[in-house]
Amino acid sequence: MKFALSSPQGRPLARAMTLAGPAYVWLLLAVFLPLSVMLFYSFMSDVPTSGGTWSLTFQNYLTFFDEPLYRKLMVRSLGLSAQVTLICTVLGFPCAYMLAKVIRGRTREALFLLIILPFWSNGLVRIFSWNMVLRSGGLVDWLLSHLWPWTVSTDLMFSYPAIVIGLVHSYLPYSVLTAYLSLQAIDDSLIEAARSMGAGRLTILRRLILPLAMPGMLAGAVLTFVPVVGAFMEPRLLGGRKGTFIGTVIEDQFVAVFNWPLGAALSFTLLALVLAILFAGMRLGRRKEK
Repeated sequence: MKFALSSPQGRPLARAMTLAGPAYVWLLLAVFLPLSVMLFYSFMSDVPTSGGTWSLTFQNYLTFFDEPLYRKLMVRSLGLSAQVTLICTVLGFPCAYMLAKVIRGRTREALFLLIILPFWSNGLVRIFSWNMVLRSGGLVDWLLSHLWPWTVSTDLMFSYPAIVIGLVHSYLPYSVLTAYLSLQAIDDSLIEAARSMGAGRLTILRRLILPLAMPGMLAGAVLTFVPVVGAFMEPRLLGGRKGTFIGTVIEDQFVAVFNWPLGAALSFTLLALVLAILFAGMRLGRRKEK
């Protein structure tokens, strides 16, 4: 083993292990260890810190399949995530294309600043900002009242559209930035060559730009879909009673009900379902490529 590490073939391996070691240690301590504890909790009948007796059981997972409410909320959360992902992709691609191929100079830098601005603010600040905009008598009502001669009251707070607006505002930058990276990598000479051969704008978009930008768009879709499925802050604060999703139920199990085993089981059920959807999407994409 010493000879292998000191040989020319072993030196790159030793350097790679030295450089990647801290990252793997961090992943072990910050990701895999807490997940392992949560997985163990999901098979427990009670929390050990409660002072009662506990045992290992599958009942927490069976509760998800026995209770129709949990299945309904899971489907509702998946629908919300798919809707938010679709909106972010549709809105993010044109913005990314303008930044990558049309806008130049300081104007691009200013727009980039506006795009990444949500990352610089706290999530609660963003949500309460939308509270002031969407509530009755808020900014939307004020603008509409000045555009129409009569009084307008929209009051979008504590509604499903308010949840969608808040989530799109939070996750739209992921779609824009990932699509921008893919579009920026497309050589402009390819587009010019297609134009010189008589291809129209729609043909170039459909047969050249979209296929080459698809990896970035899919990455943005994954970065949006996965966290939105388990989102609980935006639905709770912007949706009120209509903001009950699987994420809010999981939060209640840990914070309000203090039923950590059931909350952990619901979390891993959600994780398994999301991973299955992503795996099925990857298999479908590979078949289409063939």
